[in-house]
Amino acid sequence: MEQYQSNNSFGLLTEIGVEAVGKPGNRTFRLSLGAGEAQAVLWLEKEQLQQLAIYIQQIEESLSPAKSSQGNSVPEDTWNGGPTFVEFQVGGLSMGHDSPSNAFLFLIYGLDTEENFPADLSFWISGEMADNLSRQALQVCAAGRPRCFLCDKPIGPDGHKCMRSNGHQAYKG
Repeated sequence: MEQYQSNNSFGLLTEIGVEAVGKPGNRTFRLSLGAGEAQAVLWLEKEQLQQLAIYIQQIEESLSPAKSSQGNSVPEDTWNGGPTFVEFQVGGLSMGHDSPSNAFLFLIYGLDTEENFPADLSFWISGEMADNLSRQALQVCAAGRPRCFLCDKPIGPDGHKCMRSNGHQAYKG
């Protein structure tokens, strides 16, 4: 795997979780990470979370069954430093997959990070953790407001003006 630079490298995570905070239509999404005594909370947009989950699924589908169960050592060990806490809004996210270890590398950039600078945070997760994260992320994203079958826009408690029906009626799913 190519070299990368990061201001905070957590190595192999020991835990990762995703959750939505707030009511549908006004939710924010976060990833909670843990690696030894290091913890992070990453706030991201629903679309970022969905794309992360889809990318993981696409990689897993492209692997042969033998490779997906393969698990050589991950290129980086778990954080072994002292207590550390990082929290920020995700501006950009890059991912990679290391075939020999079947592990995923994440490079996370904050909103204020310029493109050619080191990532604000990097970490690895195993293939099994990635699979669990992907399924959990898609479930959290799907738990929001229902979508209109005509225009695919979210339907609020009072319905919405569906442009596919010329906006003449408020459709309530």
